[in-house]
Amino acid sequence: MTDPAQDEFFMRRAITLARQAWGRTHPNPLVGAVIVEGGRVVAEGFHAQDGGPHAERAALAALGRAPRPDATLYVTLEPCSTHGRTGACCDAIRAAGIRRVVVGATDPNPAHAGRGLEVLRAAGVDVTGGVLAAECADLNLIFNHWIVSGAPLLAAKVAITLDGKIACRSGESKWITGEAARADVHAWRRYFPGIAVGAMTVLKDNPRLTARTADGGTWCPLRFVFDGLLRTAASPHLPDVYTDDQRERTIVVTTQHGGMGYVRKLRDLGVQVWVLETGAQRVDFADFRRRCAGEKITGVYFEGGSQLLSALLRARQLDYLFAYRAPLLFADDKAKTMFAGLRPERVDQAVRLTDLRHEIFGDDALMRGRVGYPEKILIDETVFSLR
Repeated sequence: MTDPAQDEFFMRRAITLARQAWGRTHPNPLVGAVIVEGGRVVAEGFHAQDGGPHAERAALAALGRAPRPDATLYVTLEPCSTHGRTGACCDAIRAAGIRRVVVGATDPNPAHAGRGLEVLRAAGVDVTGGVLAAECADLNLIFNHWIVSGAPLLAAKVAITLDGKIACRSGESKWITGEAARADVHAWRRYFPGIAVGAMTVLKDNPRLTARTADGGTWCPLRFVFDGLLRTAASPHLPDVYTDDQRERTIVVTTQHGGMGYVRKLRDLGVQVWVLETGAQRVDFADFRRRCAGEKITGVYFEGGSQLLSALLRARQLDYLFAYRAPLLFADDKAKTMFAGLRPERVDQAVRLTDLRHEIFGDDALMRGRVGYPEKILIDETVFSLR
């Protein structure tokens, strides 16, 4: 007889294992696996990197012997049933003689969802699905979006006061949130393949756009700078992301209006430049998304500023939002607001987050979720159908 509490206990261990490869498996998912015999963990494994063994195979290899008849395999994601670079995990499970498998999330690919469970059941394996499914699926925000849409997940981070402000009227904003919340931001920076900011943020703050890792080191993702007119390249003092020893991981996203002289200047420095043709002076986010898909960049974490994030929202290209809220009130209508440009006339025309997750970091609260757009929304006096 199965014990739901025990299943959740061991699934949480599998989730912890999956997180050990945080940010290192793209475009593959984070997956953890645990083999339990007699109520005790006897082997563990996780998918460490793209092209490496899947979590189930890593756990079976760690066991190093035939499992006992009472063995149960816990895995955070439905075992694959198709042959890729490492072979189908369903085949490995059957060959090992595992008689019970407990699964967290199902495969997000509509073509494969549930198929692995069916294959195992047809082979006589006792399968329990959906254990901590939401927590397991949350491990793979980027993978799930990529596998369903074939496009990168475009997410944004904001740090706001209780009245929705990101800076005083003077522009002062350090620090609205506390250190615990900022540490969580660095964890998400490590998770996403790329970080993006606008030209004004680069000129004002000269950010490094790197992530502090759990071991005290530093990791550099792809660093996107959105600069339709290449103002950052015209600055007499070039920003650090153009001159540091990681500058080859900086990608300036611009338009043909920026001038080829500045494009050559940046490329001569070793900085990558994407020139996206457009009739306007702003980068088209749909074109940026397509370019990322073509480059197999599965997710980008936008950190500001206000103009960039507002444009992303107005273009209906923002997929996910991380909103850190601090227990502060500016109560100043001239203090700076993160988002602008929408004009809903009714509450049901507002943008709403779905699939919400809530977390507390010290005195600050994080609300994060998928961005859901209403059927119709008023933007600059024009109603656009979003269907």
